[in-house]
Amino acid sequence: MSAGEPKRTCTGCRKVRFKSELLRVVKTNGGETLLDPSGKRPGRGAYVCPGTDCLKTAIRRKALDRALKTILTAEDTTRLLAGPDPGNGTDSV
Repeated sequence: MSAGEPKRTCTGCRKVRFKSELLRVVKTNGGETLLDPSGKRPGRGAYVCPGTDCLKTAIRRKALDRALKTILTAEDTTRLLAGPDPGNGTDSV
């Protein structure tokens, strides 16, 4: 982590951190909302601190809905809280 590394704001706690310290949530071009541990999937992204506290807060406050310009469904929420899908890498994109 260097001083020139990009910074992002967590949508849950609103703390500014280095991009590498945060987990990206992405709304894909197909409309799916997924966790993106690689940070490289195409689509609109938002960032949360690792762990579930900030993710739950962002969902409860509808901060992810606003950041991703979408309405999260119950299925989206369940998928996000379940964690990243190891078979959902960027190789298939």
